[in-house]
Amino acid sequence: MGMTMTQKILADHAGLAEVKAGDLIEANLDLVLGNDITSPVAIHEIEKMKVEGVFDKDKIALVMDHFVPNKDIKSAEHVKEVRDFACENCISHFYDVGQMGIEHALLPEKGLVISGDVVIGADSHTCTYGALGAFSTGVGSTDMAAGMATGKAWFKVPAAIKVNVTGKPEKYVSGKDVILHIIGEIGVDGALYQSMEFVGDGISQLSMDDRFTIANMAIEAGAKNGIFPVDDLTIEYLKEHAPGSTRDDSNLKNGSLASGYRVYEADADAEYAREITVDLSALKPTVSFPHLPENTHTVDEMDEIKIDQVVIGSCTNGRISDLAVAAEILKGKKVADGVRVIIIPATQQIYLEAMEAGYLKTFVEAGAVVSTPTCGPCLGGYMGILAHGERCVSTTNRNFVGRMGDVTSEIYLASPAVAAASALAGYITAP
Repeated sequence: MGMTMTQKILADHAGLAEVKAGDLIEANLDLVLGNDITSPVAIHEIEKMKVEGVFDKDKIALVMDHFVPNKDIKSAEHVKEVRDFACENCISHFYDVGQMGIEHALLPEKGLVISGDVVIGADSHTCTYGALGAFSTGVGSTDMAAGMATGKAWFKVPAAIKVNVTGKPEKYVSGKDVILHIIGEIGVDGALYQSMEFVGDGISQLSMDDRFTIANMAIEAGAKNGIFPVDDLTIEYLKEHAPGSTRDDSNLKNGSLASGYRVYEADADAEYAREITVDLSALKPTVSFPHLPENTHTVDEMDEIKIDQVVIGSCTNGRISDLAVAAEILKGKKVADGVRVIIIPATQQIYLEAMEAGYLKTFVEAGAVVSTPTCGPCLGGYMGILAHGERCVSTTNRNFVGRMGDVTSEIYLASPAVAAASALAGYITAP
């Protein structure tokens, strides 16, 4: 029996000719990621191991993004602890105020993840990098500590779901609508500990930003990872952000090299636990109602739901194309009375690009506020906490009870286009 794309990547990183679903393996890591919330716990654990430093100072990324700039004394102490650790261990990729961005937008932008990599991160949305054809997954802080110390991690090889993508989406239908549709179809545990492997001619209609969004929210279907094939668009992105491969290709048995990057393709006889098909041309702007991402409805079938706040940003939808769509819809208009609109570029580079394109001026003139890069409101941290009974349309990835503030508040997950149009209307609507 052949292997899936994920299984081939894991086999090579474990030094094995082949693996199958359910196998327990130890794999070499190309990158270990932590942030200001999860890294302190990992640092405490690595101190207990009494190891001499980290396995490779160039293969660890520590990104201060959740409560940064620090919102209180506790968050400041957390960042100081990580900053001291990074200094003591000469960590090459430590990102603090001024250099940092939201981790899952920043790492691809900096070229720290490339196709064929195995990446773990102490953050559940580490699966974002599957958009680049990498195996990436979230782990706990203890596993992060072990990864920093040894450069290895244990995995149970996942089975896979084959997601056939066909057709071409209508204007204002984006990657967010695609993944919300899928989660609505299969449920929040529909891909539990499985790899979601996207294939089909419709993928050519998805931008890299669309793919990042889709892979980012694979975890919301319970998936171990989401992964896209490496096509010309992927190679173009890699050449721009990570020119030339710096990886050791000595264990490249199950993949090939394309333009210097490791490329893996599923075997024709690879085994899948199930297959689903998504016709992009049939999709409509989709919203996830409280309090689970699977509770989806298309905007055209909804009653009028008044809102108090809109958030456009996060590791899911804070990229330049997201801001461009929002600016297109908001330009020359004013947000509805009584609606607070918070826009958060995901990285400093995206902030600059938005500034140069005039988007920030558009946002401010429309009555929105623009924040420095931060996860902030996504996890109920700061920069947009909801009060009792308030409703928010958000381009983030989770809408659990109390996720963004008071337990009686409500979060409606949507694309930047729907979020921007709703900001103008004062209720949830499509552009």
